[in-house]
Amino acid sequence: MSTSSTAQHDSSTPDRGFFGQPWPLANLFGVEMWERFSFYGMQGILLIYLYYSADQGGLGIDKATATGIVGAYGGAVYLATILGAWLADRLIGAERTLFYAACVVMLGHISLSLIPDLAGVGIGLALIALGSGGVKANATSLVGSLYREDDERRDAGFSLFYMGINIGAFVGPLLTGWFQENEGFHWGFGLAAIGMFLGLVQYSIGRRRLPDETRVVPNPLQPAERVRYVAALVAFVVVVAVLVALGWMNAGNLSDWVIWVTVAASILYFALMLTSSQVSAVERSRVWSFLPMFVTNAVFWSLYQQQFTVVTIYSDERVDRDFFGWTMPVSWVQSINPVFIIALAPVFAAVWTRLGSRQPSTPVKFGVGTVLMGAAFLLFLPLPKGENTVNLWALAGVLLVFTLAELFISPPGLSLSTKLAPARYHTQMVALYFLSIALGTAMSGRLAEYYDPKDETGYFLIIGLVAIAVGVLLLLAVKPIRRLMAGVH
Repeated sequence: MSTSSTAQHDSSTPDRGFFGQPWPLANLFGVEMWERFSFYGMQGILLIYLYYSADQGGLGIDKATATGIVGAYGGAVYLATILGAWLADRLIGAERTLFYAACVVMLGHISLSLIPDLAGVGIGLALIALGSGGVKANATSLVGSLYREDDERRDAGFSLFYMGINIGAFVGPLLTGWFQENEGFHWGFGLAAIGMFLGLVQYSIGRRRLPDETRVVPNPLQPAERVRYVAALVAFVVVVAVLVALGWMNAGNLSDWVIWVTVAASILYFALMLTSSQVSAVERSRVWSFLPMFVTNAVFWSLYQQQFTVVTIYSDERVDRDFFGWTMPVSWVQSINPVFIIALAPVFAAVWTRLGSRQPSTPVKFGVGTVLMGAAFLLFLPLPKGENTVNLWALAGVLLVFTLAELFISPPGLSLSTKLAPARYHTQMVALYFLSIALGTAMSGRLAEYYDPKDETGYFLIIGLVAIAVGVLLLLAVKPIRRLMAGVH
């Protein structure tokens, strides 16, 4: 390790140039902001593009299939973190993987904007999912590399990083939604591509300031292993092609495939880390501690990610978006949550920083966040029934609870995955964390297929109560989980 990298981790006077955090966080903050601008800008108009009729500029797919596609795509994004983590750990390192993955994301948005109909959707979403998986796993890992394991600024730093994500998530749907309403869907997708290009330019300027260790390949792929991995890749492509050709994998069941593939991948990842001779007893205990939080996180995201399925349909059909004769674009509702994040993330960061070692442990944060998420679904129950009858401010109040739940669980979750990671599986532990989100996101699409705007009481009631129950169970298990965490807070 170079002298500069060692200083980053061991200096008694750590770098505090970016709001009390290391300066390289500013560059990662920026690239993730632009990547999220493009990602959420596109996703804000994706579902309505799929189910709007042809005369509205859409593809006319039925809502159940459309929500399944969105859920499957969202799950595939997080599932692709496995590939992104593997490239970083075995081939080119985290820093280079982030850069090349962002290039793939940009190509995906270009495909959506230029290639018409379902061909553009298939090619574009596949490229964006692959690229976003690489960006997500490695951006998080790179942020973690800026801190020592015992640095109490970690959660605050991840909260600031999360605020950058949400600045992009706020602006993206506003601009792509405006272009979609005034120029058409493909103009909105094109704007997302421009946003990712700007992110690449910004990242290229500051990438050299990252610690040298981010360019190191922790577990280099041996020449003898290359044939095996190439064969596995070819076999995977052939299997998918056969499943599609036989009709066993189609638009209607994509979310089911993503769910089961994610479950299988998660089991394999846990088994790999728990049985590896390269993992110490303490590291193995920490991996075990992550298992109940993995399950809880999947439940949380199966509700939270319905912002892009159920909440989008709800906003389109149940919310009054008319202001003095002007109708607000549906996609703009997606910018409400980021506004709350931008406002509240610094507050949470300041509170965790001030509390220091006295702040709630991560399992407590996970439990509280999941209970709040379930409560947010119950808040839909007293809202008025009927078409376009719900006040936009009432929906904003529900989304505020979404935000509070998210801030309890998401930034600490990103931080936790880097703290519990075995040394030999650092980036891949981050990928395992994202697999829990992949599972939850794919489930959100599957669950959304049961949503009916005309009969929604049972839907919100059952899902809300299940999430509350899961959160309470985790809170009851905090003490044994803390013992397994072996000193990690």
